[in-house]
Amino acid sequence: MRPEGVTPDLGISRKRFLSFLGASAAGVSFGSCARDGDGRTSGRNFGSTSGSTADTPGDEAKLVEDRVSGIIAAYDSQGIHRTGTGGDQACARWLAEEVDRLGVESSLEGLPFRRIDVVECSLEIAGRRIDGVPLFNAPPTPQDGIAGRLSSSPDGASELGFMPVSPRGGAALGRYRSSTSQAGVIAVTGGSQFGLPPGLALINAEGYATPSGPSTIHVGSESLPVLQEAAASGTEVRFINHFVKRETEVYNTTATVHGSDPRLPPLIVMTPRSGWWNCASERGGGIAVWLEMMRGLKMAQPARSVYFVASTGHELGHYGLDAYLETRHELIQQAVAWIHLGANFGAAVGGAPRFQSSDEEYRQLGLTVMSRYGRQPARETVPGDRPAGEARNIFDGGGRYFSLLGGNGLFHHPDDRWPDAVDVGAVAAFARAFTDIAIELSTG
Repeated sequence: MRPEGVTPDLGISRKRFLSFLGASAAGVSFGSCARDGDGRTSGRNFGSTSGSTADTPGDEAKLVEDRVSGIIAAYDSQGIHRTGTGGDQACARWLAEEVDRLGVESSLEGLPFRRIDVVECSLEIAGRRIDGVPLFNAPPTPQDGIAGRLSSSPDGASELGFMPVSPRGGAALGRYRSSTSQAGVIAVTGGSQFGLPPGLALINAEGYATPSGPSTIHVGSESLPVLQEAAASGTEVRFINHFVKRETEVYNTTATVHGSDPRLPPLIVMTPRSGWWNCASERGGGIAVWLEMMRGLKMAQPARSVYFVASTGHELGHYGLDAYLETRHELIQQAVAWIHLGANFGAAVGGAPRFQSSDEEYRQLGLTVMSRYGRQPARETVPGDRPAGEARNIFDGGGRYFSLLGGNGLFHHPDDRWPDAVDVGAVAAFARAFTDIAIELSTG
């Protein structure tokens, strides 16, 4: 937090910015040098825990790829990362240990949380059982569920409805649910219709703490023909979505690389670390880059402090980031920038990285540095438009930001697993680029 009487430095100087944009891609990057105690730069490599140096840029890239691979493999092995589950708790502790190994002090910031524990979530149709997963911002059914006929229309005279919906289709599903009098709704997810494998591709739950509308469950796309036949024949369906909420505690993992000049406003690096399944490419890339940036900044000995937060509750309306900002709201505008490492930018299946930035200055800086490592985003969110992901929290608060996220052919799907779902080379290149950006912003 900035001391009283210190004027915020809301950006890098015009002279340094223009100088940085003019740097040759063949020159020495900030990601491969560090400042000695007297301020001179040295050729120490950020990429080796043993302190050894890389002889060539190719060697350095290989070191980063090796570390990125290890981090994503470890993250994937923790299992389902749904908020409040064992995998989520294991991830918080593991990530804190990884931070400590870098010589940076970690902290686990506990948050009270009511976790959904499923008792029974299924459909019964003519003696056939179809397992499902609740929509987490909808209410449960009674223990014995609801019995009735099916319709694919929200205004049908049936007790239950269904609709195919993509994992990004929360708004469409919300319109269906708000317009129907049906007691239960079935979201049929995944499948080639949405560019996904068959199966469950879950929808994020905005408004988790205040469930509303009819009880709703997800089922996999392979169940769609069965539902269509039941609707056409008038076959009775039993819909069960019985769960309880249990009090627990969840954690944001935080850390600070302290700067030499406490008068300077901080830089903040954030990434979500929770998700519906193992989420190797959805979340693993952001976590790996977050740690790589911390490694580089620790060695660079920055002038301004850099705050790091890996938040839980992403799939539940950014629950963890909201809690982090509740006690630090002034930092949204005080920080020189927020760097948001979002979902899927390292996806090997259907990946399409999207770059988002608050203004033209940061847009040009981000694009220039990414091009140094052979990475140009497939898409952009134009400065001034509300961004996706956690960057929206910063946009809404009037802060400055860089943000990287992307598409994924395994989005919110159980098949998003290490190693096949991950483009390690892309993650490593983005790690080097965003380390450069962070060091440029924090050493000046």
